[in-house]
Amino acid sequence: MAAAVDSAAGALLSVWDAAREQAAGQLSGSQLRALLVIQEFDGINLRRLATTLGMLLSSASRLCDRLVAAGVVEREPGRVDRREISLHLTPAGQKVLDEFRLDRLDRLAGVLAGMSPAARRALLRGLSEFDAAARPARNHRVAREARTARPA
Repeated sequence: MAAAVDSAAGALLSVWDAAREQAAGQLSGSQLRALLVIQEFDGINLRRLATTLGMLLSSASRLCDRLVAAGVVEREPGRVDRREISLHLTPAGQKVLDEFRLDRLDRLAGVLAGMSPAARRALLRGLSEFDAAARPARNHRVAREARTARPA
């Protein structure tokens, strides 16, 4: 079953990859991933961003330098610890992500238009159940990353 799902998911992933490639004209894949994480965890600190992205702290710092220089992320002192920097999307960063999502939705809509209504409903039902089954594992990973990112 896993192999069949993996094979069938290839088309969905190719649609997402095409949208990511379109966004790559503005940002690299790593930069886009960082923007998505910063959007999800507004105010995230650099250490947690590095942990979430699976990078070294120094690499995440350089990545953020490039995002700040591009005008898509801003740094501000943390509210609790002024020495800690929190990261936020700028309006330009939000616009990049909005355009990325619109492009992805347009591409998905084009593929879905070629499916029967019953197949679209079945796909949505299956993906919804897949999401619900995967959610505990995602929540566990995020909680583990938050614990790991705390200073000792």
